[in-house]
Amino acid sequence: MSPEETLASTSEKILIVSDDAAARQRLAELLASAGYEISAAGAAEGLPGVRTQAADLALLDARSPGIDLDPWISELKGSAATSATRVVVLAAGAAAERARHLDLGADDVLPAGYEPAELLARVRVQLRAKRVLDELRDKTRLAEEGQEIAHTAFQALAVTEKMTRDAFSLDRMLKIGVTAVLLIAVVMAGIFFLYSRRAEKETRRAYAAIMQLERGVMRQEDLVARSRKMRAEMQQSEAVATDAQKQQLEKQSEELRTKMAGGGGGDVAKLRQQLVETNVRLKRVEEEGRVAQDIVRSYVSSICLLHVVVAFRDKQSGQRLRYAGINPQGEPLQDSEGKPIFTLEGRGPDVRADFFGTGFLATPEGTILTNHHVVEPWWENDELNQASQQGLEAVISEITAYFPNASRGYRVEIQKISSEADLAAVRGDLGDLKLPPLALDAGKDAAVSGQPLVSIGYATGLAAILARAGEDTVQQIVAATAGNPKQVMAELARRNLIRPLTTQGHIGDVLKDKIVYDAQTTSGGSGGPLFNREGKVVGVTYAVVRGFGGSNFGVPIRFALPLLSR
Repeated sequence: MSPEETLASTSEKILIVSDDAAARQRLAELLASAGYEISAAGAAEGLPGVRTQAADLALLDARSPGIDLDPWISELKGSAATSATRVVVLAAGAAAERARHLDLGADDVLPAGYEPAELLARVRVQLRAKRVLDELRDKTRLAEEGQEIAHTAFQALAVTEKMTRDAFSLDRMLKIGVTAVLLIAVVMAGIFFLYSRRAEKETRRAYAAIMQLERGVMRQEDLVARSRKMRAEMQQSEAVATDAQKQQLEKQSEELRTKMAGGGGGDVAKLRQQLVETNVRLKRVEEEGRVAQDIVRSYVSSICLLHVVVAFRDKQSGQRLRYAGINPQGEPLQDSEGKPIFTLEGRGPDVRADFFGTGFLATPEGTILTNHHVVEPWWENDELNQASQQGLEAVISEITAYFPNASRGYRVEIQKISSEADLAAVRGDLGDLKLPPLALDAGKDAAVSGQPLVSIGYATGLAAILARAGEDTVQQIVAATAGNPKQVMAELARRNLIRPLTTQGHIGDVLKDKIVYDAQTTSGGSGGPLFNREGKVVGVTYAVVRGFGGSNFGVPIRFALPLLSR
């Protein structure tokens, strides 16, 4: 429960109606432990005092045989004095019985066999919805009062003008009084107009910013569909790329041997030379494969997936952008057009955007190297900058590092950001992991054109991890977490499913400020280490040329050394 919910629950009242004294006592103890004020009654006692209970939520226990709670539902939901009360029914009947309770006006129905945690969650959802509706009622009332005041002021203005015409001969003091009334009326009308305009402007601004983010948010169905599509693509890619070069060289070597055995005449010497060259290339490919395997075996546990959560706040007031509320299905409240309702006030959950990148352990003290644009996703990001132009600014809500073989995530914070390159250092308490930091090589000959290179990272972030988890596992995780990225990551860590992707290639060119290489990677691989044939980190991935897999870019590791100084 959030601090706001804890604070709110201390003043929220719950009425428990049950003919089972023991069940009534258990429910009262459970809800009281959550901080709610409890009152209880038996259904058989009738309906006296329902209107005087003034409960925020009524919990009706329909599990006792022969109990009839229909009058209670009708009274609680039909009375003008108590219509704001939320009604939750604990039902023991079949689906038709639960549907009948909902038709009578119940806000939620729990079937038999519910868990206490589920009951508390359902209660919190209903109370959040009530708070949202109460706030909407208050705002509506204030707006109506403001409109009434403005109407009265305009009426006063009309009367004043008439009095001015009729009392033209009055002395100067009377004219001053009339002018003062006129000014007050104009000021009040102006305040009401500005208030309405400000509310409309806030709504337009919030929609303009959030529509940019909604495209990147994945619902439950989206997560399943995207992981299924990526799994098919990965299987196809692996089938094409697995040992392709090695197989081609082995085939070529066998063909040359066959030609030589059949007698090549004067071409035997030439065929022998081709066979020698082919075998040299084959040996080099096999050696590079063994180097990649050694690197993965030694260092993969120190390469983490970074989950960066971004929130938004108003530049002027500093208030966080929030959803207006959450419906019983756990989704944001929507307007008549099906769009989420946003606000800078209230107690709804923050609007959040999730980003993923790669990092790796660079010091024994727990310093993790990654990219600047990973830890501050709005840096050189056009979509997030559009939100800034609408009066909102992005802020880091939290950063969590997930390491292979670790059953949970570790909170980290930004330590340093480079002013020279797209690099940053984050740090957190990783004491119980005891992972080895990666060896760095900033020497002049550490990265050489034409030399083999190994890239490790979490390309495509969460989607690739789910794609490798298997269809059944993905369905289970998504169902258990409702697609919430933070909960999905926690479940993946618990199941020990977080693993980076490894690709091999060669260094194409080494420039002053970048390393050009052809090992495949994509979004999410940013911040990943680039290893040379000695198993040392010579660069950090930072950019991908989309549509052209032959050129990806890494920052030379020497630019990261100032970030690691004590």
